[in-house]
Amino acid sequence: MATFLYSIGRFAFRRRRLVALVWVALLALAGVGAATASTATSNSFSIPGTEAQRAFDLLEERYPGQSADGASARVVFKAPEGEKITAPENAAEVSGIVKELQDGSDQIASVADPFDEKAPAVSRDGTTAYISVTYDVSSFELTEETRDSLENAGNEAREGGMTVEIGGDALMVMPETGITEVIGVVVAGIVLVITFGSLVAAGLPLITALIGVGIGVSTITALASVMDLGSTTATLAMMIGLAVGIDYALFIVSRYRAELAEGREREEAAGRAVGTAGSAVVFAGLTVVIALAGLAVVNIPILTKMGLAAAGTVVLAVLVAITLIPAFLGFAGERIVSRKDRKARKAAAEQAAATGEVLVGDAPRDNGGTRWSRFVQRRPVMVLLAGVIGLGVIAIPATSLEMGLPDDGAQPTSSSPRKAYDLLSDGFGPGFNGPLVGVVDLKDSDDQDAVLKRITGEIQKNEHVVAVTPPVPNEAGDTAMFTVIPKDRPNSTETETLVHDIRDFGDTLKSDDGAEVYVTGATAMNIDFSEKMNDALLPYLALVVGLAFLLLMVVFRSILVPLKAALGFLLSVVAALGAVVAVFQWGWLGGLFGVEQPGPIMSVMPILMVGVVFGLAMDYEVFLVTRMREAYVHGESPAQAITTGFRHGARVVTAAAVIMIAVFAGFIGSGEQMIKMIGFGLAIAVFFDAFVVRMAIVPAVLALLGKRAWWLPRWLDRALPDFDVEGDKLRKKLDAEAAEGGTGKEEREAVSV
Repeated sequence: MATFLYSIGRFAFRRRRLVALVWVALLALAGVGAATASTATSNSFSIPGTEAQRAFDLLEERYPGQSADGASARVVFKAPEGEKITAPENAAEVSGIVKELQDGSDQIASVADPFDEKAPAVSRDGTTAYISVTYDVSSFELTEETRDSLENAGNEAREGGMTVEIGGDALMVMPETGITEVIGVVVAGIVLVITFGSLVAAGLPLITALIGVGIGVSTITALASVMDLGSTTATLAMMIGLAVGIDYALFIVSRYRAELAEGREREEAAGRAVGTAGSAVVFAGLTVVIALAGLAVVNIPILTKMGLAAAGTVVLAVLVAITLIPAFLGFAGERIVSRKDRKARKAAAEQAAATGEVLVGDAPRDNGGTRWSRFVQRRPVMVLLAGVIGLGVIAIPATSLEMGLPDDGAQPTSSSPRKAYDLLSDGFGPGFNGPLVGVVDLKDSDDQDAVLKRITGEIQKNEHVVAVTPPVPNEAGDTAMFTVIPKDRPNSTETETLVHDIRDFGDTLKSDDGAEVYVTGATAMNIDFSEKMNDALLPYLALVVGLAFLLLMVVFRSILVPLKAALGFLLSVVAALGAVVAVFQWGWLGGLFGVEQPGPIMSVMPILMVGVVFGLAMDYEVFLVTRMREAYVHGESPAQAITTGFRHGARVVTAAAVIMIAVFAGFIGSGEQMIKMIGFGLAIAVFFDAFVVRMAIVPAVLALLGKRAWWLPRWLDRALPDFDVEGDKLRKKLDAEAAEGGTGKEEREAVSV
């Protein structure tokens, strides 16, 4: 592996114009594809294998002509204090708005009058009413005229003292991440300048990362309509691709500068940097790809697409790092090193020439990394206990985790959708915002009328039910649909119990009569989705950790080091989940992070955090510990190897972690709750994993294990493939060539190609 990447690095350095041209052409091609692609018009959401999805599919089959993807809205009215919405003047105002909406757009499918005797939509106290509006197209296909007519509905009523708010997905727009995303990139640039002391060296990782992300996100945009990719897919790919792209470039550039400091020629330094640090980049990227692609085992299409799209962006980041980075290093010349270092080396070279000494490179110097590693090795037990106990305390809130999918009740209290949600809850009851849709398959029923009456009667007896609408058969008479209004809020355990009670009754009914009862709707989908996430978490964790464990065992030629890496990851991800619960569910420091309304944690969050954070955590493990492994293989003692690893890796890993935290934290400014939560969760998880687990717990454990950390049974060592990640074979080959007087320019170029 190292020899192959060494050849790629030298080739890219020498043929830098060709390599750069290829990547720029790919970026332009992807950009043209994104610009000319049709806009994605839907964000379909399905949960294969669940009862809610089977009911949804049955509705589409048995009720043809009804658009399942059409947008909807509710215009909610509340009469002025002391008045009734049913008063003649107020009722006339509402009825006039119904007519305005009907005439306001040709995209409207129906507008329900709240005073219709067949389907009244007025609260019992007569103060609140709502107009139901459905559209023929999705919210993303609504024209500006249609949106304007909905937003302006009720303006005159507001002027008359009536409260008018609008909820539903018809006014939903693409989420914005805000200026904080740009701030995250700026912070990354500042960290790079401080780390390298050179604007050229700092700008190179940013430029290459943006090229990789640009190609990845443009490709996702180009395929969004064809593959039904939601807006969150591109955002997650951008978030992860930008973070790993900068980090991978940072490690290779840092290693290149270290090779230059040892006195090597620029092309040789580029080849060795890609051969050694590039090997770590490849395997670190593989762990991220495994974690993201592994989301497919959950069997949720939208999650699978998000994982595969983000994994593709990581693959691009790896390819950019091992090809475009050495090409740009060729363009950068001596400017890749700070002016201060260039002057120091020039002075050293002049002195060596005057005295006749041979300049072999800079001698290793102590730095903050070496001092910290020695401190940890002097007090490994204390550091280990402090890290484990500290993260354990932060993880405590995770024990009260409540999961759910966001609805208008999770919106900021100042927004119109949230106000409409609260008005409906106050006027019609907490469960009104989460109705359950019942579907009855009557195909095998003997007495359909009796079955429908029995269903209505039995469900109405449930203590968690407010009302049940009479079942409405379809034209063929083989299916009926009814609505159940729960007594409690949609995310409550009582509503979840009600869903299971109806399904249990459906099992009894099927055995008695042959009719089948399904429960669907947003609330039932939410419940099924959360349950599926819970069921999939352990198998997914076992798959991802298992595959990565095998990969790391090949990299480190050890059993205990990969085991320590996996256990450390579990500790950091649980602590991060505890922090997410404390902020987003409990509301602690919510104002600081823009959380206006605490609520349940999104069902997808735990499994998404496991996938993404595991891959990123293994990045730091690979980058830091491979340098220790390299030093150990080359003859250093276990304690010396730890110090050497920190001498060369601590500063760079610290910079990489700060950059990744800055990039992820930039997405906390998003207007979409899911993106905000993901950004916060990933940022805090990287902080815990990089600075507590990898920088403190890892050296403490390695210090306690000593030589046992690198133990591997001989039979397993022979069975595992040797990819030479630490570059030992490459070093021996190059040293042998140097001892023979060099291979000659022609042979070296042949090896590179």
